[in-house]
Amino acid sequence: MAFERVTQKDWYKILGAQPSDSPAELKRKYQKLALLYHPDKQKADVPAGEVEQRVQRFIEIDQAWKILGNEETKKEYDLQQREGNLTKEWPLHAQIHLEDMSWNEDEQCYTLSCRCGGNYSVFGSETKDVSLVCCDTCSLVIEILQ
Repeated sequence: MAFERVTQKDWYKILGAQPSDSPAELKRKYQKLALLYHPDKQKADVPAGEVEQRVQRFIEIDQAWKILGNEETKKEYDLQQREGNLTKEWPLHAQIHLEDMSWNEDEQCYTLSCRCGGNYSVFGSETKDVSLVCCDTCSLVIEILQ
C-alpha cells in the first residue's frame, strides 16, 4: 500500500494512540473505538446527522487500523511521518542522487560523508522507502533523489 508523500490524516491521533504503543495496545484502542462507533452498536434514538458523523468516524477508525494494525504498512507510515517531521524541524542540507553516494559492499549500504565528519547512510534494502537521511553525528539532512 503506497501513501502520498504528505499524509493528511494522523492515524495515531484517530486511534488515540502513540507511535510507541505496542501492537497489542494499538489493537485494544482500535477495538474500544470500533465498538463505540460501529453502526450496528448505535442507539435507535440518535439523530440522523449524528449517525452519519459516527459512521464517518468509524470509517476513519477502520482505516487507521488497516494501516497501523499491519506491521509493514505501519512501518511505511511511520517512516513517512518521520520524514515529514524532519523537513519541518531540520533544514535540508542538500539533494543527492543515490548513484553519487559510495556503496559499501560489506555493510550493504550507501554512504556519503557529511561536512561535520559524520556520515549519511542508507541500506540497500531501504533505498525505495527512504528519501530523507540524517547525518549520524549532526542535525543536517539530505534528500535522496531517485
